[in-house]
Amino acid sequence: MAKKKNAFYAQSGGVTAVINASACGVIQTARAHKDKIGKVYAGRNGIIGALAEDLIDTTRESAAAIALLRSTPAGAFGSARYKLKSLEANKREYERLIEVFRAHDIGYFFYNGGGDSADTCYKVSQLSEAMGYPIQAIHVPKTVDNDLPITDCCPGFGSVAKYVAVSALEASFDVRSMAKTSTKVFVLEVMGRHAGWIAAAGALIEDHGIPVVVLFPEVEFDEARFLARVDTLVKQHGYCTVVVSEGCHYPDGRFLAEQGTRDAFGHAQLGGAAPVVANMVKKALGHKFHWAVADYLQRAARHIASKTDVKQAYELGKAAVQLALKGHNAVMPTIERLSDTPYRYKIGMAPLAKVANVEKFMPRNFITRDGFGITDACKRYLMPLIQGEDYPRYKDGVPVYATLKNMAVAKKLPAFELK
Repeated sequence: MAKKKNAFYAQSGGVTAVINASACGVIQTARAHKDKIGKVYAGRNGIIGALAEDLIDTTRESAAAIALLRSTPAGAFGSARYKLKSLEANKREYERLIEVFRAHDIGYFFYNGGGDSADTCYKVSQLSEAMGYPIQAIHVPKTVDNDLPITDCCPGFGSVAKYVAVSALEASFDVRSMAKTSTKVFVLEVMGRHAGWIAAAGALIEDHGIPVVVLFPEVEFDEARFLARVDTLVKQHGYCTVVVSEGCHYPDGRFLAEQGTRDAFGHAQLGGAAPVVANMVKKALGHKFHWAVADYLQRAARHIASKTDVKQAYELGKAAVQLALKGHNAVMPTIERLSDTPYRYKIGMAPLAKVANVEKFMPRNFITRDGFGITDACKRYLMPLIQGEDYPRYKDGVPVYATLKNMAVAKKLPAFELK
């Protein structure tokens, strides 16, 4: 009988309201198979924890603490925006990962993140074979942007979509109340660098009688057409709401919100599309306005998480361990939609070779012909993902969230300098 190996779990990139639910799924499922999986180590601050050999021993956490992760937002072990370069450009980092895994008898690698982490996971599985220390690398999908391919949706997205739809609706009711003598245009900026899935959720408020204009990354921004649409809606209704994706851009590719700086992944840092759009409206149409940037609030809002999203996040963490135990490698568990009404799905599997570095954009048939709204097909896609409430337990008026001990594992290797 083969000797059981330990597992390594890490969280990557921007955290979500439900990424800890996936962590809970991974850890609880591994604990249920102690005959095959030894300890589950977590990387402190994501993949940096593996490179620095800064590992957390999750076996030191109680069953109750791990269970509480399911209703706790953000990353319990710390995450990081740290992109490993290609094998050719920086082989030393990948070799270091294998060295750490070998030193701590780790045979399973569960990497919970988006497209960049899928790429890292795939490369680790390739290099481990070449170095003679096989690692079963399983990617656990996570991204509020909902832009991973093959899977029907990504954990984290449903809860952000619910938050944006609810927030846009509530703010629009406020604007409607005051429009006669005060604000006539409210602009809400949401996340979404290249894909407009989150912005699309803001359009759901039109079914509640709210006049709304949505600006998608998939549709080139036309200032004249946009202003004409806002003008028409304000004249018809007395007010309107604008939901703008941070990735909205001009025909030449310039982002409305580009700051001229870049993040650790090399992406243009965005933030500021809302005031740009609001000031356009003020200058051209003279309307009073207010704007808001959902920013971290949208992805941290566990108090209003989608029940569907929490359930799927946990299930995909659980499925990742089950796939590893079945001998799979370099794969990602997926959501396969079977029907919209009633909403039914099953857990599938995708090879990382087809997931890494591939973005999924809004289909054109999900966006109305004028480019400012969503179609019925899009609504049928979105509605099941925001269904249900999974409220955390409350005490003294605020949610009860987990803070883990995060006790370190003794180091066995020389220090490693991150470059």
